[in-house]
Amino acid sequence: MARQLIINTLCCSRWTQLTLFLVTLLSHFTTTATYHSGAPHELLKGFNTAPDLSTSSFQTLLSDSVGNYSLGFLRVNQNQLSLAVIHVPSKEPLWIANTNKLARWSDQTRIIFDGSLVISDTHTGLFWSTYTDGDRVRISNTSNLLIEKVTGTISILWQSFQFPYNTLMENQNFTSAMKLVSSNAIYSMKLGSNFIGFYAKFNMNSSSDHDTVHGELYLKHNPLQAKARVFEGEGPIWVILNPDGYLGMYQNGSTPVDVQPFSTFQQPGLGNRRIRLEPDGNLIAYFWTGSSWVVDFKQISDPCELPSTCGSYGLCQPGKGCSCLDDRKEYISGSCEIPGNRKKVAGGDFCGLFDRKYRVLRKYGVELPYKEIMAYTRKSSLAKCESACEEVCTCWGAVYSNTSGFCYTIDYPIQTLVAVEDETKMGYFKVKEGGGKKKMVVWLGVGIGLLCGVVLIFLGVMGLFWKRAAREKRRYVEEEGVARGVGSYRDLGSTKLKALELSQTQSS
Repeated sequence: MARQLIINTLCCSRWTQLTLFLVTLLSHFTTTATYHSGAPHELLKGFNTAPDLSTSSFQTLLSDSVGNYSLGFLRVNQNQLSLAVIHVPSKEPLWIANTNKLARWSDQTRIIFDGSLVISDTHTGLFWSTYTDGDRVRISNTSNLLIEKVTGTISILWQSFQFPYNTLMENQNFTSAMKLVSSNAIYSMKLGSNFIGFYAKFNMNSSSDHDTVHGELYLKHNPLQAKARVFEGEGPIWVILNPDGYLGMYQNGSTPVDVQPFSTFQQPGLGNRRIRLEPDGNLIAYFWTGSSWVVDFKQISDPCELPSTCGSYGLCQPGKGCSCLDDRKEYISGSCEIPGNRKKVAGGDFCGLFDRKYRVLRKYGVELPYKEIMAYTRKSSLAKCESACEEVCTCWGAVYSNTSGFCYTIDYPIQTLVAVEDETKMGYFKVKEGGGKKKMVVWLGVGIGLLCGVVLIFLGVMGLFWKRAAREKRRYVEEEGVARGVGSYRDLGSTKLKALELSQTQSS
């Protein structure tokens, strides 16, 4: 009896273990099948799809082998889309296809792979293409989107790492042929001959920025290594985000000519690393903890050194925050914008017919956040520095140092200035007056034109009325004359003549 009980118990135990094993195995295969069916690991020739109209944020088309990164449709502004690679756990976009115009989130938009990866619309045509003749598309375990040719050996025809958006990943080469662009398209990062340059395009509608291609240079990082330096004529430099926790600059070989260490320098294995050019113009490094991205490095540590940390016509006070250049204005909702400048800050100057009027704002104890790399001229007085700006219609302002005589002219809409305790540093700024004056004049002209038109129509109608009234009066008189036996005016004349003649005959 006891023996049978033991046997039954063992059998039950074995059946329980087998059941648990089968359930676990089935669960694994089910999960894997669902994952693979929803996100293939490669796209082959003939792939053609449109966005799912019910998807609210991101639609996966392709995944890497472990599921960390995905290629798909990223929904933008509710009704538009970008082709993007995202970090799946954080949903953070790492790469976006560089299209001049966003496609619609519509079933008319297609992603096609016919050797080239293509975004097109049946109505508007081609948006973007890799212009390749590949056999497959896949994502590497480092988030690099690849188009490959498979002919015995595998060759890479195109890769997203050569066309970065605003982010660099570990071991991704950044060369002088590339650039990072912030998500708001104002800031960019480029390599010079021996430096990393950061540029701001404050005047989008003008070519008056000091660098007409990239914008205003606001940060220039040169090599700081004492034993290594960049040699002119020995090839271009490139930059790599090293897994050991630093941004390295190289020219020849594997020895860096410059190292910018992060907080976790020489602490490998912490997780994936990336650097991103942020919408405020700062370059920030992160590492992935498994649940979140942690800040590891900031190119600009002091907020007051950022090009526009307090916005247009703002004043950054170190350690205190933001205020306004105009003391009469209160810094509200992160802005000091002048009403007449709200639609002008993104571009323009004072050269247009309706843009020549402005008022002047002066402020003592201010300087530019990046004056060390700005061009300047020497002036003997503040008045002469102001005059140098006043006489140039593309100039928005000037900052003058009374001790050095340095005069910095600003050829773009005024951004953030830095407050200093030195009252000999003075600022002169142009403020557009009556941003609506141009529209007012236009509408006034339209109003006057309409009024003149109405008057002319009125006069025309009145003229027709008087003509008709005169004709009616004439017809009425003629009709009345006939009715009384008088006849018409012509007949009346002849009747009087005959009566006169008869009268004269009888008299004689």
